[in-house]
Amino acid sequence: MAKEKIRLNKYIASTGYCSRRKADEYILTGKVKVNGKLISELGFLINPNDKVMLENKIIKPETLSYIRYYKPAGYITTSEDEKGRKTIYDILPEEVRHLKPVGRLDKDSTGLLIMTNDGDLINELTHPSVKVPKVYRVCAKGKLNLNDLAMMEKGIEIEEGQTAYAFARIIEFEGKNTVLEIVLYQGLNRQIRKMLDILAHPVISLKRISMGPVDISGLKKGQFKYMKPKQIQEIKNYLKKLSEKNND
Repeated sequence: MAKEKIRLNKYIASTGYCSRRKADEYILTGKVKVNGKLISELGFLINPNDKVMLENKIIKPETLSYIRYYKPAGYITTSEDEKGRKTIYDILPEEVRHLKPVGRLDKDSTGLLIMTNDGDLINELTHPSVKVPKVYRVCAKGKLNLNDLAMMEKGIEIEEGQTAYAFARIIEFEGKNTVLEIVLYQGLNRQIRKMLDILAHPVISLKRISMGPVDISGLKKGQFKYMKPKQIQEIKNYLKKLSEKNND
């Protein structure tokens, strides 16, 4: 029985090389060959055993893996750094070093990173139009008040022409400092730190505790756990509902 044909962009995404959206870009820019023939047609169908080359490299599907990782402070989330800083790949076990983080946490921040080689899922969870909520536990210097929280919700210009928004609530005061829960729907670089700097309440510590339906429970700093098929399906169902809600 002949195997069912699949779309070329889906095949590329199944290799972990990139998302389907990015695969379409590669196809349109003439970087994909099937059985030696250049393909520039979106929606092109291939057989699973066809030879696919992207940027002159043979690519093949790989088993998709998903982990929750508790990032410790002192490491950046890229695989390489031109400044020579330590990265999470310096401390992650070899078996998961092929996985990519869904979004980033800066060097001094800790907490949840979802990591996977599922390019489609990475794209869905991080695409600006989807607006997956990310929840952080933040300790800030000084005592914030309701006016500060209102300014964060209304929006603060953190760079010229770039306004950041956040929903925050005060959990408690620790001495002269404030512990906050902050929810972001954007993914701007060092967004929380820049917002609180402008409010004159710089961040002392910052930890991501959840992203969509996935949280950090059961993990210790530096520890990772593989996600079960049921958890992956929960994420996909969550994204589907979120997409339907955003399209209403």
